[in-house]
Amino acid sequence: MPSCGCLGCMPLRPSITTAFSRTACCSRCCRHAAKAGFNRAMETELKLTLRQQDVPALLAHPLLAAPAQVQRLLNTYFDTPALDLKQRRMAVRERLAGTQWLLTVKTAGKSENGLSRRQEWEGPTTPGALQFDALVDDAALATDLMALRPNLKALFCTDFERQRWVVTHEGAQIEVALDQGRIHVPGTALQEPLLELELELLSGPESALMALANVLRQTPQGTVALTPSDASKAQRGMALWAQT
Repeated sequence: MPSCGCLGCMPLRPSITTAFSRTACCSRCCRHAAKAGFNRAMETELKLTLRQQDVPALLAHPLLAAPAQVQRLLNTYFDTPALDLKQRRMAVRERLAGTQWLLTVKTAGKSENGLSRRQEWEGPTTPGALQFDALVDDAALATDLMALRPNLKALFCTDFERQRWVVTHEGAQIEVALDQGRIHVPGTALQEPLLELELELLSGPESALMALANVLRQTPQGTVALTPSDASKAQRGMALWAQT
């Protein structure tokens, strides 16, 4: 592991275990593993920011009383020198989750008041391979990505610890993920803290996301300011990279 913790700085590995493990993957990966291969999903989530000093109060909330699944996630985001993916409002990411390497493609979506909906493909990979033709089942999109692949470069990284719970609320199953870490540009001093709460809809009505956010704001230790944010990790990382 390089000192920067960035996947883009790691040597390639010749092989990878392609089966998913519930102990090594987040729920999103496990939901995609029905065929132990590559799948597409519509991601619907509510992104919220909070202050570091409010984290203890949030963690004291009764809905988060169960032990969290904790995992460190190392991510590298790619684009071309011409920023073709940014222009298409897409993101390509490699992630190391436990011992599992994952390739993710996210398309342009809609985001308003922190609530976003977008197509996502995610599956096991060999780092650096960027095998879009095996991952993406949209033929035109896969062809476009394969054409861009020779010019894709690692631009920025995120490195964070995720605490995860699955909560049932108002007829919905919701993944609650608290991410704490940093966004950084390898080879530079550019970095900024990362602190987000993501509520991802696993099943049930979309309205339950905002309802759960309202409940989580009220803790035994007082009110926690959970502020909707439309800025994705990829967008924040790109803004940081633009300072180079």
